[in-house]
Amino acid sequence: MGKKFTFSRTTLIHLLCWGLILAFPLFLYRQNDTMTDMLRHYLRSLGGTLCYMTIFYLNYIYLVPKLLFENKRKRFVLYNIIAIFVLVAFMTWWWYLMGEIFPNSNPMPASFNAPPKWTRFVQMSFMLILVIGLSTAIRLSQRWQKLQEAKKEAERIRSDAELKNLRNQLNPHFLLNTLNNIYALIAFDPEKAQVAVGELSKLLRHALYDNQKHFVPLYKEVEFIENYIDLMKMRVTNNVKINTNIDIDEDDSTPIAPLIFISLIENAFKHGISQAGEGEIDITITNKDDQIMCEIVNTNYPKRDNDKSGSGIGLEQVARRLELMYAGRYNWEKGLDTTTNKYFSKIVLNNDNKVRDNR
Repeated sequence: MGKKFTFSRTTLIHLLCWGLILAFPLFLYRQNDTMTDMLRHYLRSLGGTLCYMTIFYLNYIYLVPKLLFENKRKRFVLYNIIAIFVLVAFMTWWWYLMGEIFPNSNPMPASFNAPPKWTRFVQMSFMLILVIGLSTAIRLSQRWQKLQEAKKEAERIRSDAELKNLRNQLNPHFLLNTLNNIYALIAFDPEKAQVAVGELSKLLRHALYDNQKHFVPLYKEVEFIENYIDLMKMRVTNNVKINTNIDIDEDDSTPIAPLIFISLIENAFKHGISQAGEGEIDITITNKDDQIMCEIVNTNYPKRDNDKSGSGIGLEQVARRLELMYAGRYNWEKGLDTTTNKYFSKIVLNNDNKVRDNR
């Protein structure tokens, strides 16, 4: 559909431009010209216009794409020089032929000094060179546009491949961290561990299937996050304060990249709880004023040497996915507040309907 529309539009532009050029001589007649004079003037200009059209499309269709674009510049220049000589000779012959067929009924005064004949050759040659330049410029512009479109398509394919690779990495990474948490739960509460395995199956359904899409409805992602938080609560003690403020409608279908926040929440549970089982985690998720906001604040306890739960790949994936899917439409603030010894991470996604379609 796209190519057909472009072709039709281009053809219409060509027809309109040449139609205007062919009609232009009709407005240049003198008031005392006879019908014979008008016909002679028009046919003379028509011969020149046809020559301009010839050299334009000679370059547009063949010389520029077949020679100039193939780095055969000498042949390109040679063929154009030959074409200019041939067309100038034809226009000169045509000019005098129309003068013979349609005599001038209103000749110039005897005192009128006509310019030298060679100036007409220079004028015609110059006009043909201008047409060659116009044809070449149009072809170069079209070629540049196609190269830009091809570049964008290649970038899109590369980005899609990279996103797919990131998703494929994220699934085992998420599963590894969750299994490590369940493993720790087995040590002190086997019954809770059994329940946790059941909850894990729900999480994996979202991680394995919905994660294959570019975007999912916000309510599904929030449901996944809530299930994950419930799973993590099973392994922490009452000394850990977990505060959640999720202000999202149950049917909020705003598109969001799946699992874009989960690595931040994983890190909050990983680094926000001390070895003695104490800590505080605050999780806030809202969707207001076309902005999805996820803010996580947790107490900061550096990762212990014997903690094998992940290798930090999660945050790297978050950063890369944000660049690929929300470039220029997100803000990520993170850091350690040394006065309270709390780590904060806040991501704001602008939902301005410019993100890529869900595929």
